[in-house]
Amino acid sequence: MSKRTRWIVGALTLLVLGFIIFFPVLKRMVTGNDSEPVPGQRSGQQALHVNAEILRPHVMSDHTVTTGDILPAEEVNLTFETSGKVVAIYFTEGAYVKKGTVLAKINDAPLQAQLKKLETQVKLAQDRVYRQQTLLERDAVSQEAYQAVLTEYNKLQADIELVKAQIAQTELRAPFDGVIGLRQLSEGAFASPGTEIATLAKVSDLKIEFSVPETYSRDIHKGTPIEFTLTDDQGRDKTYRANVYAVESGINRATRTLTVRALYHNAGNQLLPGRYVSVKIMKDEIPDAISVPSEAIIPEMGENMVYLYKSGKAQPVIMDGGIRTADRVQALSGVKAGDTLIISGVMQLRSGLEVILDRIVEGEDAL
Repeated sequence: MSKRTRWIVGALTLLVLGFIIFFPVLKRMVTGNDSEPVPGQRSGQQALHVNAEILRPHVMSDHTVTTGDILPAEEVNLTFETSGKVVAIYFTEGAYVKKGTVLAKINDAPLQAQLKKLETQVKLAQDRVYRQQTLLERDAVSQEAYQAVLTEYNKLQADIELVKAQIAQTELRAPFDGVIGLRQLSEGAFASPGTEIATLAKVSDLKIEFSVPETYSRDIHKGTPIEFTLTDDQGRDKTYRANVYAVESGINRATRTLTVRALYHNAGNQLLPGRYVSVKIMKDEIPDAISVPSEAIIPEMGENMVYLYKSGKAQPVIMDGGIRTADRVQALSGVKAGDTLIISGVMQLRSGLEVILDRIVEGEDAL
């Protein structure tokens, strides 16, 4: 190797060694980062900003939601029991009527004449019975003769009762207290037993009819409380309470649902039948439950894990769940009232990770 070649190789070696020695210094000068790692600090383990909730006891209900209809407690289409011309209508449309009130009348003139004719024969029939009884006591007539006269008298009385019953059928009376609807015919019209005169509805009490899936059939029974919601005149949702009073005897095979009715006392007739409602069935109610938001729960190995805030760090605990609502789960164990539960960023949490609380909700604000 020539002297010149050895000089070139030596110079290149010195340049490479110099680059290796001074590269870290040049890198810090370029990046501007002169800090050294703090002993004991793990890379990527920075404090996490989270939100938290202070757990407080509250009322928690186990329920299911379905839809239903409002029905009057009683409802009937009013019709006459016989045929004839309507001679009088006594009710006012939309008015409240009492049970037994005469609402309309069919012409009964022929029946009244027949009744009067029969009643004029009563005195004569009574006299015949009296005379025959006197003669029978003296053995002046046979028992058969007396029985024949007595039978005629009883037959006359039965004919009178029959005509009176037929006259009663010409009167349309309210079968119960209620509000009468719109009139469907006028005076002078011919009515028959199939002709509807009006509708009578008892609205002082209302039925809430709804259906539930067969899986809930064992949870519904007489006395089960429900809540139903409808929209008022101002467009606001209002909630009312009622109790189940009757359950269908079996599951509907076509829909696989169970039909249920609840009774609501309609004070002041504020609600009208026929409206569509949302029904919440209250299966169980716990007055002092502790619950956690569903999003705070991490399913792990078949268990529910949540993180609590303890001295600035995240601490995992296993929680046993109870009843569930749309957004919360009852905590049977693992957490208690007063605990600070981390409710955001839960998928990034690890045991002992330092956390910073940005926002804390408490009590009713969390529900």
